[in-house]
This record gives sequence, structure tokens and C-alpha cells, in this order.
Amino acid sequence: MSNSIYKVPLPKNEKVLSYKNGSNEKKLVLFEYKKMLNEKVEIPIFIGKNKIFTGNTEKMSPPHDHNHTLGVYHKCNSSHVKDAINSCLKAKKKWSKMPWYSRASIFLKAAELIAGPYRAKINASTMLAQSKTAHQAEIDSACELIDFLRFNVYYMQQIYSNQPESSSGVWNKLEYRPLEGFVYAITPFNFTAIAGNLPSCVAMMGNVVIWKPSDYQVFSAKIIIDVFKEAGLPNGVINVIFGDPEMITNSIIKSKDLSGIHYTGSTEVFKSIWRKIGQNIDIYKSYPRIVGETGGKDFIIAHQSANKEALVSGIIRGAFEFQGQKCSAASRIYIPKSISKTVLNLLKKEIKTLKMGSPESFNNFITSVIHKKAFERIKKTIEKIKKDKDAEIIIGGNCNSSKGYFIEPTIVLTTNPKYFTMEKELFGPLATVYIFDDKDWDSTLKLVDDTSIYALTGAIYSQNRYILEKSMSKLKNCAGNFYINDKPTGAVVGQQPFGGARASGTNDKAGSSYNLIRWTSPRLIKETFVPEENYRYPFLE
Repeated sequence: MSNSIYKVPLPKNEKVLSYKNGSNEKKLVLFEYKKMLNEKVEIPIFIGKNKIFTGNTEKMSPPHDHNHTLGVYHKCNSSHVKDAINSCLKAKKKWSKMPWYSRASIFLKAAELIAGPYRAKINASTMLAQSKTAHQAEIDSACELIDFLRFNVYYMQQIYSNQPESSSGVWNKLEYRPLEGFVYAITPFNFTAIAGNLPSCVAMMGNVVIWKPSDYQVFSAKIIIDVFKEAGLPNGVINVIFGDPEMITNSIIKSKDLSGIHYTGSTEVFKSIWRKIGQNIDIYKSYPRIVGETGGKDFIIAHQSANKEALVSGIIRGAFEFQGQKCSAASRIYIPKSISKTVLNLLKKEIKTLKMGSPESFNNFITSVIHKKAFERIKKTIEKIKKDKDAEIIIGGNCNSSKGYFIEPTIVLTTNPKYFTMEKELFGPLATVYIFDDKDWDSTLKLVDDTSIYALTGAIYSQNRYILEKSMSKLKNCAGNFYINDKPTGAVVGQQPFGGARASGTNDKAGSSYNLIRWTSPRLIKETFVPEENYRYPFLE
């Protein structure tokens, strides 16, 4: 086995299934949905080979039916965090020495399990736990996670193959070591694929991980755990704990063996973690790698030459798919006056056709927001808008939490380009439109760049190539992922590496080799075949 140089299978993006009427995938996902809905699960924490039922439990419910109980998960205490750290360090002794192609096999098998026997399960669990439609679950928990696993294995091979030049009589080699210690992965509720990718891409490179999923994604996280175990991931490589995030984080940050943070979530939490690491910098064996993707206040700007129907479609999909609960969701829209009346009329007409309700019904485009706090936050925002003089709600604005946390897709029209809904990340089905004079195109581009602290995604709609080229230059720094005549959401692994700068994160591009190489610590090995035996250089003679 050691006398071969292996090539992993060339990755291809997983095909997105349609879930049309009568399709097998629709029947399977609805079967799993109903089965999971009527079962009651009890999810332990996972440390090493042990499943630990702590007795301190939290209820899990579908956001679209919050009175229904899916089951409970067990929460850890600080002693469990210490056990998880020890489990990581113990597992690292064997895992870091495992040949890379053996690690690759585990994660390639995980991809095949999700593509096959686990596809309906992971999609149904995401529909239930995060209130995603079947389509949103399919592109997230199935296709994107499969793509992460397959493409990351390919990128791992590329990284290991990248070797330095060697001169005559010298052989230079780069060894891409895993980081010394363990990595802490913190994942959000909104993407099952992110939840699976953040710990797995780190582990793939020979590292060991403590994974803390969001409290509101534990139900679908359990399917990821099941997949990794069936794929053959050794005990202790990825330890999974649930509970108080501040207690867990504070306990982990105090460990001298912390080697990295892989994070997706709010900007403020990420800043606080970075701050705490800085305060503890003297205790660590090495400087922890800090990789994070955080918030966004993503824009769409339209030129008068824009295709109006495409623009309206991009606004609806970009702002309201998954109820706007994407860090890439379009939430501030800039429309020139000359086309604004037509565009807003088309928006009103199309949004009226959007149906809202449980993801179990395939007629629904909109489901519920994730939890009560999110519902109350957005409802309070809507109530404020209704009282303000420089903004008005022109579409939607109604909320109902009697059964689920439902908020209508809402469009706000403002005369103030710095209105708070143009600047603040709200993470819900609410987008704000600002209408500008056509002659103010250049100053509006500057406004787009200056308005937000974030720089994650953005989009421009125009059929004028000169305008596109000029605008891309003016908007260079305000979006890590920039879209031309397309919505600013839906990055595909292997095609659009994802990440932003400014307050949106470290821009290490999930779904690319740029991210994976952050979880390595290269060692250069120089071997001289016939070393010099005399210290004297020629110039000394």
C-alpha cells in the first residue's frame, strides 16, 4: 500500500433532485418526515466511544409547529468539556498518523452514504429541525454537504501534492502536518452542510475536533454524526457536545492545547471569541488559527438597463428563500427611478403568489423563522417601521406565532439610504428598497460600499457591459462573493468558494483549498545528499 501514489476520484457536483409530483425522492422524504415527526428521539453528547446522557435536557420542536416535540438532547457541563479535550488529544495519536488516503476513504464513504441511504433522512431532519422546504433541504443538507466532502478530499490531495523545487544534490519536501492540539468547531442552525463541513474538513487534514452545533440544529446534526460513524470515523476524532455556548467556549479557550477555531455564526460572538483568545494568548502552545464566516448585509443594485423580470426573480429568491435566514440573503435593494414603478409592481404581483406554511406541503415557498427570539426580533422591527416617517411597508408585514413562527415576506420602501434596516443584519424575510435617481449611479455605488460594515455577498443587474466593468471596480471590497445578473445566494462548492471580509469574516473561502490549508502546519524538510565538509567559501581564498 505504501508503494503507490493514489489519485482520489475526480469530484462532480451532486445533482439536485427535483421532488416533483410522483417522484421517488418526494415519496421517500415525506415518509421519513412523517416517521421522524411521530418518533421521540433522545440525543446524547458524544465523547470518544461514549454516548453520555447527562440528564440535563432541552426539548426540540419544529419551528413551524412549536407545540410539537421531536425529542430531547442532553447538555454538557464543564467536566464534559474537559473530557472532550482529553478524548481529542488521545485520538490524535493514531488519527494524525493515519495515511491521508485512508482518511479520504472515510469521508468519501460519508458522501456516498448521504447521496444514497441517508439522503431522505438528512433532508427530512432538516425540514423538521430548521423548517426548510424540500428544495432548500436538498441543496443544503444533501447536495452541498456531499460536495463539501468530495471536493475537500480532492483539495486535500492537491495540497499534499504541492511541493517545492529542489536543486542539484538537494531534495526539498513539504510535510503538511495537522495543527498541534485540537480545533473547536462552532456551527450555525441555518445550514446542515456547514454543520457537517466545519468539523469534517478540519478532521480530514489529520486534526481532532470538538464540535458544538447550534441548539436549533441538533436534530439534523445527529444524522451527520450517524453518517460519520457508519463511514468509519474513529472514536474521539470528532467529539460532539451540546449546551451553554458561553460555558463551553470559555472552558475550551482556557486549554493550552487549543490550536484553532472554525466558526460560522454572528459577528459579535466571533469578535468576543477572538478577544478572549487574545487575552489568553500566553497560555497556548501555538497561535490558534481563527477562521470565521459571520454576518452580512447583502445588496442588490440594479441599473436602468437591468432585465426587470430577472431582477424581480433575483430579489424574491435572494431575499426570501429560507425566510431570509442566510448570511448571503439580499436585504438591501437599490433600484433606479426610471424602472422602479415597473419593478415594484412586478414584485407585488409575484410575492402575492408565494404560499406560506409547513415544509411538509410542497406548495409552500415560505415556512417559519427558526425560533421565538427571531420571530420577536423581526416583529419588533416591523412595528418600528410602521411608526417611522422615512420608511413604509409596501408588501407583507404580517406575523403569526400561534402554531409556528410565521412572518410574511416583507418589502420596506425607504427614502433614507442609511435607514436602520439598510444597515443592520435582521436575518429574516425582510428586504428594504431604496430608489435613486438614474443620474446618481456613481454616488449610489459609493453608497452601497459605505453603508454596511459587512462585505459578504452582493449582486448587480445590468445588460450594459461598460457599467458592469466600472461597477465591479467600484464595489471591489464590499463583497467577497459578487454576482452579475444573479441573486447573491446559492454558492456551489467547487464553483463559487464562499466567504467575505470586513465584519463578514476572515474570507478563507469554504469549499476551497484556501480553507483546508489553514488546518495544516507545514514542515519543510531539506535533505542534502553530499554535505560540504569545509566551511570555507571560495571568496575567502
